[in-house]
Amino acid sequence: MLRYFINSFMIKYNYDFPLATLTANFLATIILGYFLALSISGDVSEFKRALIMTGFCGGFSTFSTFSVENFQMFQQGQYGYAIINIILSVSVCLVGAFIGYRLGS
Repeated sequence: MLRYFINSFMIKYNYDFPLATLTANFLATIILGYFLALSISGDVSEFKRALIMTGFCGGFSTFSTFSVENFQMFQQGQYGYAIINIILSVSVCLVGAFIGYRLGS
């Protein structure tokens, strides 16, 4: 539902770039990194890890949408957008995981 809300909010701005997916994935990796740090320190139960890390973050982030959006950009000849999205998504999400992990440490 949260990913749908982000997409619904951003769609009215008619971005050619899949910013909603990037935003959802970035936020999910911050949360995941945060709970990873807590898990390593033993501050999170198995149930909470499964609920938040696998359930919430897994449902909130979306590799399948990311893949399809890039595939569509390649099909439409938007090679620059697709390559920028791939590089930007991987980079931004790694930074998000780092931020989350540092917040949880």
